[in-house]
Amino acid sequence: MRLNNKIALVTAAASGMGRAGVTRFAKEGAQVVAVDVDQDKLTQVVSSITDAGFDAIGIRADLTDDAECARIVKDTVQHYGGLDLVWNHVGHPGYSRVEDLDGADYEITMDLNIRSVFRTTGAAIPELQARGGGSILFTASIAGLTGSPFSPVYSAAKWGVNGLMASLAGRLASDNIRVNSVCPGPIDTPMLNVFMARPDQNADRDTNLEMMKGNIPLKRVGTADEVANAALFLLSDEASYITGVALPVDGGYVSK
Repeated sequence: MRLNNKIALVTAAASGMGRAGVTRFAKEGAQVVAVDVDQDKLTQVVSSITDAGFDAIGIRADLTDDAECARIVKDTVQHYGGLDLVWNHVGHPGYSRVEDLDGADYEITMDLNIRSVFRTTGAAIPELQARGGGSILFTASIAGLTGSPFSPVYSAAKWGVNGLMASLAGRLASDNIRVNSVCPGPIDTPMLNVFMARPDQNADRDTNLEMMKGNIPLKRVGTADEVANAALFLLSDEASYITGVALPVDGGYVSK
């Protein structure tokens, strides 16, 4: 199994890509810690994993709180005895307009997309060093590679995530810690509707979605499992010579 005896921490793990990830990681032999703010959904995903005979626990946490970002790492180490893999997947789509930007929405977008990444990763680094190395993965976005007309605040945050990834990849290489990011394009998850039907712009979801698919060489949106597959590869030892990479999972969108 590709993650045998690895301890993996995944944020925003109760639905969508995060849920696909923790499910796949557990099947590949990892001891999985699923983190989410939604306790009911978190209980469901952990139960689905453990009922299938795999190893997982859930930790409810609000990652807009710095102390919670540190606590999930501490609780992981206390339960499993260490930490090998971290997927910082939590995020927020953010406001689409900058002309009348909502301050509270801006704050939560930055808190979840980049502040929580700093805090969780900062808490995790010493634990990975204590294990002799490990792998850190961030969820960025194609919006962090090309800019997004739908999501300027989200795009700004995800460019920051990719910048942080590149910086840490260089700094942590000597500790045998690899750092990469996965950059999804349009993926069939609940958040897709938010991106395609902006309430602050009275956007038409179906029109925007068809326009987006028309700009994707593969002419479709992706699936949560396809992103989880990319995450699995980047976190696993199969990617042992890969660090500092922002990998698009986008049907070819950014290749145009």
